Amino acid sequence: MAKNHQTFACQSCGAVYNRWRGRCEACNGWNTIVEETGAASPVSGPVATRPSRARGRIFPLEGLTGEVKEAPRTSSGIAELDRVTGGGFVRGSVILLGGDPGIGKSTLLMQASAALAKRGERVAYISGEEAVGQVRLRAERLGLASAPVELAAETNVEDIIATLSQGKPPALAIIDSIQTMWTETVESAPGTVTQVRGSAQSLIRFAKTSGTAVILVGHVTKDGQIAGPRVVEHMVDAVASFEGDQGHHFRILRAVKNRFGPTDEIGVFEMTDGGLAEVPNPSALFLAGRDLAAPGTAVFAGMEGTRPLLVEIQALVAPSALGMPRRAVVGWDPNRLSMVLAVLEAHGGIRLGGHDVYLNVAGGLRIGEPAADLAVAAALVSSLSGAALPSDAVYFGEVGLSGAIRPVAQAPARLKEAQKLGFAKALMPQGREGIGREGAGRDGSGTGFPAESLRHIADLVAGVAASGKPVRGGRRQPQRMPAYDDEDI
Repeated sequence: MAKNHQTFACQSCGAVYNRWRGRCEACNGWNTIVEETGAASPVSGPVATRPSRARGRIFPLEGLTGEVKEAPRTSSGIAELDRVTGGGFVRGSVILLGGDPGIGKSTLLMQASAALAKRGERVAYISGEEAVGQVRLRAERLGLASAPVELAAETNVEDIIATLSQGKPPALAIIDSIQTMWTETVESAPGTVTQVRGSAQSLIRFAKTSGTAVILVGHVTKDGQIAGPRVVEHMVDAVASFEGDQGHHFRILRAVKNRFGPTDEIGVFEMTDGGLAEVPNPSALFLAGRDLAAPGTAVFAGMEGTRPLLVEIQALVAPSALGMPRRAVVGWDPNRLSMVLAVLEAHGGIRLGGHDVYLNVAGGLRIGEPAADLAVAAALVSSLSGAALPSDAVYFGEVGLSGAIRPVAQAPARLKEAQKLGFAKALMPQGREGIGREGAGRDGSGTGFPAESLRHIADLVAGVAASGKPVRGGRRQPQRMPAYDDEDI
């Protein structure tokens, strides 16, 4: 007869131990290990430590050549959501959606459910955190109360699967959230690692057998990671993160993992009184309201997947009264900022060791690509010198430790986006697109957009120092740039 045994599992990473410990050795988390009870396999004697396994069946092996079919998809009716998922929901796929509380996850899913249901598809919305009346109130606020979406407030996975299996399989099933679900096959409290893993496995099995696209809503931790065991992220087909700042009115849906599409696409939404509205031109939104004559601002031409984005980089360099100057970064990698500061001091002749440095990506967008190095360096030099950068110029390029400005990918797409928004020129590295040493009027992309080629960080510093545009209002006098020559580089 099976004998119950006690195990201890970490609630952050899912590591299992045979006794309680104060710190998890896998994720270094303190007080995250909780006792869980399960059923052990019977053993008879010291030799029978593992149960015997039946003989497996032989299955055919196939080659790489053959007919390849595109996975059938169901459009959500929201273009920005379809962009992130790769063109729509793949039948039988499971998507894990995470985001901060109150960021708009339920609002987005309610709008997608209503759009699908109005087209005649069967859609089920299972809420484990809110009652049916609360979900109906949200639908009324969004003006979607007439959509034929099937609602239920249930947390038992077996009951949910049995209900959804009746009749025609739903085209989309939303589970909000996976942390509230529990299965009878696991003897543990809801929300624990074992319950989350077991519930997710049952729902994934239902999606694969029925062809229903399932969206699992997941909680997030303090550092923005999806709560629960990381094995759930490996089990699902796609992982999406809904990001945004409560102080800003737009939200970003970012694909972290996608087996049926690109993993670097983003969808941009704007939070309005009527719900989430799509933003077809996010560059204009991120650049709205910028101060054209203020020093320390530069426009970065970036890429998010296949979509070019223009965002404003803001820098403030001020004398520090502290023994260790502050380095504050919002929306960018702090380690990357330290590297750019070191390159400016070593190869640009700029002394920033006695100054506080503050860097911000306007609008709350998070940038991860190295192509923003040149725009950050330009904003830092502009803030230190007090000289405003040209308001009709964009910057992009990677800065190496030697001070060389290295080329980046998809330069023609960045230039076309800048030209569409009315910018007059671009400062970029000399790359394989055919930009010469002078670079005036040649971008190699066939757009005819003027581009100035930069080979070294000293070229950028010299250009900002030579421009010396006065600051309007006399708010700050330009500081004198340190002298340097080619021998110091």
